[in-house]
Amino acid sequence: MTVTRALQQPCSGGPVVHTTPLVNFLERVQEAALDTFGEKNYDPKLYIDFSLKSNNLSATIDAFDKLPRSENGSVPVPDLQEFIEIWFGGAGDDMVYAEPADFVPEPEGFLPKVVNPEVRAWALEVHSLWKNLSGKVSGSVLDRPDLHTLLPLPEPVVIPGSRFREVYYWDSYWIIRGLLASKMHETAKSIVINLISLVETYGYVLNGARAYYTNRSQPPLLSAMVRTIYNRTGDLELVKNALPALLKEYQFWNSGIHKVTIEDGEANNHVLSRYYAKWNKPRPEASVKDKAFASKLSSDSEKEQFYRELASTAETGWDFSSRWMRNISDFTTLSTTSILPVDLNVFLLGMELDIAFLAKVVGDDATSERFLEASQARKQAINSVFWNEEKGQWLDYWINNGTTCEESHTWEAGNQNHNVYASNYAPLWIDLFNSDTSLVEKVRQSLESSGLVCMAGIATSMINSGQQWDFPNGWAPLQHMIVEGLVRSGSQEARSMAHDIAVRWIKTNYVAYKETGVMHEKYDVENWGAFGGGGLYKPQTGFGWSNGVVLAFLEEFGWPQDLKIDSVSYGTKIDEF
Repeated sequence: MTVTRALQQPCSGGPVVHTTPLVNFLERVQEAALDTFGEKNYDPKLYIDFSLKSNNLSATIDAFDKLPRSENGSVPVPDLQEFIEIWFGGAGDDMVYAEPADFVPEPEGFLPKVVNPEVRAWALEVHSLWKNLSGKVSGSVLDRPDLHTLLPLPEPVVIPGSRFREVYYWDSYWIIRGLLASKMHETAKSIVINLISLVETYGYVLNGARAYYTNRSQPPLLSAMVRTIYNRTGDLELVKNALPALLKEYQFWNSGIHKVTIEDGEANNHVLSRYYAKWNKPRPEASVKDKAFASKLSSDSEKEQFYRELASTAETGWDFSSRWMRNISDFTTLSTTSILPVDLNVFLLGMELDIAFLAKVVGDDATSERFLEASQARKQAINSVFWNEEKGQWLDYWINNGTTCEESHTWEAGNQNHNVYASNYAPLWIDLFNSDTSLVEKVRQSLESSGLVCMAGIATSMINSGQQWDFPNGWAPLQHMIVEGLVRSGSQEARSMAHDIAVRWIKTNYVAYKETGVMHEKYDVENWGAFGGGGLYKPQTGFGWSNGVVLAFLEEFGWPQDLKIDSVSYGTKIDEF
């Protein structure tokens, strides 16, 4: 068994980035709403997304403090309803509709490989959903940002949908992939310009464009967005504008509390990264729920660490999953900051390769060479720390069983997490891995026997924990990364598997759309057309990345004239179109 040692900078619980006075007050309103209206149809995020009608926060707080209260402290229903109506703008009111300037009902050259009329008609309906998800930040936000939790952005936006009324970071990559399939290049570019503005303001792309998200990021895919748009459009100006922000974001993920250096048994150092939010309080958008979970913990320090783990798990994009828990039956054992995740480091490897490519495009050969060298080092680190030859997968790595802020730790190879997650196959997405045909074949066989590949797509895990990033839920970005990695490889078996998974995913989206009239954020991969459940909020619709991945799959694989989408069944071997 290989012994490894991790060396980290010491920390005192880690940094904290504070929210605004408005956010702090809206948390009080959020709690009052739960006490007054009860849990039925209660979404805490609704109240934290309010904006002030008054230009005076102090006056609003005074009015709130003067509301009548019963013996148990709750505000009578009519009084709180009236207060909200008088003093607040509705959640989402500060995002105004703006039809994308480059939207046309049927773009020239749209999905040329989709020749089946039924599938093509549906694809055009999905394409039309971009109008429903498009908007721009209102002038009131730009004029008085202190009266809103929505952050000012310079360009029009595309949101995920439903309760997600603002721009989100990693969602935007797959939204862009769909927009490019829809020939909406300018809208895609606007998304990137908005994210660059967040890096310029905060030093990193935020989880989402809200004042309560300033303390964490999300999976870093900005460089992938820039490179993808450049490959389609040749927009050199976008690359030039983006590079300084990409370098700044890279520094954020590869320094301070995110950075971990591992010394292996051969005395080789490997630098990897982890998620680590700058926060140790309840998340404002879910404050009442976070406090309820934390009430099971005895000390303030335990609660602060649990709150940091909650926010750090939100930073992963996988909120929530058994993947981050020491005890999958106990939510308070979230320990995300103690994990080196496979997929985060795959995204950062992708960032290194993207920056190397983009720097070369603008003639900065020194930066290009530096990031090529960094990518080779990270590839070696990924294989040294995460790869498990016996399983044919890359496995997450637990740092230690205690505090994550000690200067050094002694690790063992047994600290790999042997549970099967879709993220174990994320390295396939990167050409440095999918170009190795023998490796791809080994990983393909592992995936085939893992149990993850189900009737209607790839399950997120094999553990049914009740959390939404676990079995039986399948999520669009995970399908896309694995399928795209397999199809890029030189293995015919891998390409065939990719095609098979994509067809099943397209079908389940289609069936669900025909039955419900909407696209969903996640799907139950055990049943055709069933949307996913679990987690801490109701399933949402809209839905940005689901739309984007369906359009990207249809662009890649098409759909033949003679294959009826309802005829696809589990176990059917689908040949290349």
